[in-house]
Amino acid sequence: MRSKRQYSDFFTNVKKTMSLESVRRAEKKAENILLNLKLADLRKKIGLKQTEVPGFSQTSISRIETREDLKLSTLIGYINALGMDIEIRAVSKSKKRKKEKDRNILILKS
Repeated sequence: MRSKRQYSDFFTNVKKTMSLESVRRAEKKAENILLNLKLADLRKKIGLKQTEVPGFSQTSISRIETREDLKLSTLIGYINALGMDIEIRAVSKSKKRKKEKDRNILILKS
């Protein structure tokens, strides 16, 4: 698997030849692909096949794991079906905030 550095180097070089809009679309697509891989990897780490996720058909799991745009409610249901909880945090981009609690705020926990 490629490191984050290799991907960031790729996008740095691409920005020299592609339009900003094209770069944004490519970055978004890459993020979605990585999310999909992580969802499938998470399920596999737990030791479940697509057919074994409670409350979902194999077809539904396949769609969730390959979807480019996923509803938050679907993601929560999928994660809960795997026997896990999910946390979503808002993380400040500013390095000026010294305290972790000021930079990292929990906004959802299932």
